[in-house]
Amino acid sequence: MKTIILKPIITEKASGLSEKRNAYTFAVDFKANKIEIKNAIEKLYNVRVTDVRTMNYGGGVSSVKYTNKGIVEQKSKQWKKAVVNVADGQFIELFNNY
Repeated sequence: MKTIILKPIITEKASGLSEKRNAYTFAVDFKANKIEIKNAIEKLYNVRVTDVRTMNYGGGVSSVKYTNKGIVEQKSKQWKKAVVNVADGQFIELFNNY
């Protein structure tokens, strides 16, 4: 079985989304689809997911180096971000240091 949810993304923008819109951001497996992401979040955190939005990043040429052997292109790693909306009244505790 593959790991779908890699890690939560905790930034200022993601924290604002979780407070205002009850939406949480995760880095997920690049090949995972929205249904797999929804099922994984519901099983992992015991919440009801109402909406999943995904964004693909990376995969393009990040730099080009000219060497004696020719032109070398370096590609950036591909990854996917998922923004998950949770039902009203439910929340995900990402930090349990209370």
